[in-house]
Amino acid sequence: MLTVLLFLTLSVLGMAFSVYLFTLANSTYMYVLAISFAALSLVSGFFNVYASIWYFKSYFYDAYIMRIQAALKPLGRLPTVAIAIPIYNEDPAMVDENVRSITKMDYPKGKMSIYLLDDSSDPGISAAMARVARKYGAKYLHRADRAGFKAGALNNMLKHSKEEFVAIFDSDEQLMDTSYIREMLPYFNDPKLSYIQTEKRYKKANFFSDTVDTFDAFFFKFIQPARALNNTAIFAGSCGIIKRSALDVIGGFPEYVIEDTFFSFESDMHNYKSLYVPKVYALGRPVKSFTELVKQQWRYNYGDTQFISYFFKRRGFTKRSPFSNMDYVTHGLGLNYISVVLIMFTIISIGVVFSAAPFSHINFSHILATANIGLYMELLGFFAFTLSLLTPVLLTAIYFGSWKKGAMIFLLNYALAFVRTKAAIATVLNSNPGLNWNRLKSKNTNLNFRAILTNSKVETAFAAIMFGLAGIALLQSDLAGGIWLVWYGFLYMLTMAFMLKYG
Repeated sequence: MLTVLLFLTLSVLGMAFSVYLFTLANSTYMYVLAISFAALSLVSGFFNVYASIWYFKSYFYDAYIMRIQAALKPLGRLPTVAIAIPIYNEDPAMVDENVRSITKMDYPKGKMSIYLLDDSSDPGISAAMARVARKYGAKYLHRADRAGFKAGALNNMLKHSKEEFVAIFDSDEQLMDTSYIREMLPYFNDPKLSYIQTEKRYKKANFFSDTVDTFDAFFFKFIQPARALNNTAIFAGSCGIIKRSALDVIGGFPEYVIEDTFFSFESDMHNYKSLYVPKVYALGRPVKSFTELVKQQWRYNYGDTQFISYFFKRRGFTKRSPFSNMDYVTHGLGLNYISVVLIMFTIISIGVVFSAAPFSHINFSHILATANIGLYMELLGFFAFTLSLLTPVLLTAIYFGSWKKGAMIFLLNYALAFVRTKAAIATVLNSNPGLNWNRLKSKNTNLNFRAILTNSKVETAFAAIMFGLAGIALLQSDLAGGIWLVWYGFLYMLTMAFMLKYG
């Protein structure tokens, strides 16, 4: 309940400050500023209110899934299952280890087939993957191109398989609980159930990778359960199992960058049910470098932006409940909201600092003067905005017991803001979904630094602008404004800083 109240308070404070700006406005400049802040506050308020709904509903999911589990009946017979493992230029030793874990699945070998779906472009890696397949008796399917990306590989497998169910594991995921198939299949006694998604987590490695794991855990701990109650649980691409007959009706996997989200939506559109089981059965390879995280976030936001367009073309606001529609809209806009709103609030803050409003010239002596406190109620707006950004810190401390990881998530959102925004722009322009990110191959520090600077040129340039404007504000004796802009400059320099520290 505390979390719900926090999100609702943020929404109220943001709109209250917007109203105050309108009462303060005495010029076209100030009205533009007030309107811009009000628009962003409305967007932010919508997401905050919806987040409060997710958090509230998630508390009821344990009882919901327990009722379903209590009604489960043993399967009359054991159906056949295909375990698909998509691969693209992965470490053969890692794949070998993970396939070996799959072979230990507690399920009759005659009822289970393993498929290695190799799209690797490196002939040496492909040869190694073929050897892994032979070693464990898996079926090896190689494609010369990556048409349709991961979805294309899965659809190609469907042409060569006849098993009744398809379980998917990413090549970096190691099975930790061999009862996975036996525990999942009884749920499919419901003939309308098309897929089950289980909780995805990463292996422990270092502080950075554990923070990324915690960041993703918010989705699986709170958003997925709330969505599952609306029958909109997202199939997350792996650690899930799908009924083959439903796949055939749907037409396979939609061939987009994030095929899992599109497939989840199509399943819903075809009137199938879905289910989320909050249990970890496999652990993925930890995201140890900032570059890995950047590429992951680029792919997510590119695909999510594709999806929001697909959603309105395919469905719009027809059918289903309003909450179901909002689940899909917020999913498609989620990363865009986090990134674009952060950047826009930063730009508006520049306008605030250099406006003619009284609070653009606050200094410490003014703040400490009791007689002037009433003039600066607008500081409430900055407090509300800062609190909204620090929300990840508070929630991570409350639910995962770590202030440090919460602070890191807060900082990562700024470091990734332009990357996510560029991914959205690339989607709109229909450009290549891949990320042009210079690899840091050289051991020469200077060469590495140049590559890092090239990768983060937009963020670094934006930070430099912030520092320059902060200097101008300080020269005008605007201490508060100068500090505010220096803080923003620091936040956007983090893209370069994280690459230097985490690679």
